[in-house]
Amino acid sequence: MSTPQTTPLAEKIKNLIRTNGPITVTDYFALCLADPEYGYYRTREPFGRHGDFITAPEISQLFGEMVGIFMVHAWQQHGTPENVRLVEIGPGRGTMMADMLRVIKRISPALFERMTVHLVETSERLRGVQRVTLEAYSTMINWHDSFEDVPEGFCLIAANELFDAIPIRQFIKTPTGFRERLIGLDINDELAFAAGVATVDPVLLPSHTGAVPDGTIFEVAPARQAVMQTLCERLGQYGGTALIIDYGHMVTGFGDTLQAVMNHEFDPPFAHPGEADLTSHVDFEDLAKVALASGVHLNGGLRQGEFLYGLGLAERATALARDKDPSEQRLIGVAVDRLAGEGAGKMGELFKVIAVSSPAVKLMPFRAID
Repeated sequence: MSTPQTTPLAEKIKNLIRTNGPITVTDYFALCLADPEYGYYRTREPFGRHGDFITAPEISQLFGEMVGIFMVHAWQQHGTPENVRLVEIGPGRGTMMADMLRVIKRISPALFERMTVHLVETSERLRGVQRVTLEAYSTMINWHDSFEDVPEGFCLIAANELFDAIPIRQFIKTPTGFRERLIGLDINDELAFAAGVATVDPVLLPSHTGAVPDGTIFEVAPARQAVMQTLCERLGQYGGTALIIDYGHMVTGFGDTLQAVMNHEFDPPFAHPGEADLTSHVDFEDLAKVALASGVHLNGGLRQGEFLYGLGLAERATALARDKDPSEQRLIGVAVDRLAGEGAGKMGELFKVIAVSSPAVKLMPFRAID
């Protein structure tokens, strides 16, 4: 049974379908997040306890500190170059960057003095929040509408929960093969999935799965591949490392991962267009293939828990808890478990981490890949 859609964006999308016919999942995804009038990122405050979801940097300062430590390590492994661009793509409220800068200033004044900070952010509203969060570092910070606008030169790049917000295409297995999944209108004039005529290149399908039943979903993400390629080409040209952390899987497979989140709860994808966040899982095997084809060095992949513990999360949490009262110590312990705990539904396992570099450097805590 379909869920009635009553948001202004739902009406806009229905009118679009009535006029032009069904739209792709990619178009729906993009409209929900970025429609100039009603898109989620244009109109909502998504982050934090009063938003729809809490990202890792909002859980504890420990997350951004570990990422800051990683960036110092990467800079050292690259031979401590001058004129570093520290870049964050999709910086949210600026919380992770503030925590990174604080730790970089403390443990590596030399890097802190040799770098400029570049935030790639399209939302003017979020830029305003970032300005407040990062006020102490205002002289170092530059904002850009796209990554291509970041000045040439050696880059250290952080992308936390960037790729899951980039639209995907979906294909559904039918008796005549995989067909692109479209969104049209059902008999009640509500948004509903339908199968289109476009097919998927069989080369893209996982080879190890054999026959799959009708109704099986396969997702591809050309837009994610394009972003990954852009990052890798920049690293190949000017040198540096990019760290990518996101919700996803290490091996390409089948399955419908399109999901909406509203008020910290999962929401049907058609229930509140423009008012709920829309994401899907990131296929890290696919990103890794793009990276390797671009000629950069791949460090990866780890679960988020392995990555954070490997950088000294437990030791830093112990130091942070020292001299705190028992209730604060308990909160730090809870935060560590949320960020790095392994097990069903925990971020430490659900989130994956890869790093790409040019030229090739060995980066902790990744295991060497020959």
